[in-house]
Amino acid sequence: MDIRERALDWHKKGYNCAQSVAVACAELAGLDENTALAVSGGFGGGVRSGEICGAISGAVMAVGAAYPFTDSNDEAAKDKIALFAKECVAVAKEKYGGVRCSELKGNIDCNEIICYMAEYAEKLIKDKT
Repeated sequence: MDIRERALDWHKKGYNCAQSVAVACAELAGLDENTALAVSGGFGGGVRSGEICGAISGAVMAVGAAYPFTDSNDEAAKDKIALFAKECVAVAKEKYGGVRCSELKGNIDCNEIICYMAEYAEKLIKDKT
C-alpha cells in the first residue's frame, strides 16, 4: 500500500486530515501510530478553527519528527525544519491557491489534499540528507 492509500485508509476510518497524513507517515518519521494520532488529533479542521489545513499540519508534524529540532543550540536543525515547514505551506498554496481549511474545503476534496500532502511529506522524509 502506498502512502496515498495509507493516508486515505486512515481518513476513511474517521480520523481527521492531520491525523491521516501524520499517521500515514509515522513509520517513516520514526513515530508510533498512537503518538502520531495523539499529537495530530487537535489539528483537523484547521486546528478546529478553519485556519491552516490539517493535511498541511500533519505533513509538517511528520517531517518535524523525521528532522527533529530538540536542542535549542542546534541552529542547523532549527533552520532545516523551518525551511521544510515553509516548503510544505508553499507547495500547498501553489497547488491549491491557499492554505486555509475553511476556504479549501468548499472547493477541493479533502482526500485530494490528504493524498498530496502525505506524498509530499514522504518525499521530504525519504530525501533526508
